[in-house]
Amino acid sequence: MDITALSFYAIICGVLSLAAPRFGGAWIRFGLGAVVGILAALFLPIIKQSLGY
Repeated sequence: MDITALSFYAIICGVLSLAAPRFGGAWIRFGLGAVVGILAALFLPIIKQSLGY
């Protein structure tokens, strides 16, 4: 895995973990985590392209 992807997902997961306890039950947190992961995966190529990678 390249360092850009690793760093990006680490930041996304770190921010999500700060907010997660406020979201309620385990299934809600799981669903929100899945949605955030999908959005992060969709936006990473766009961000990399705009940075010139």
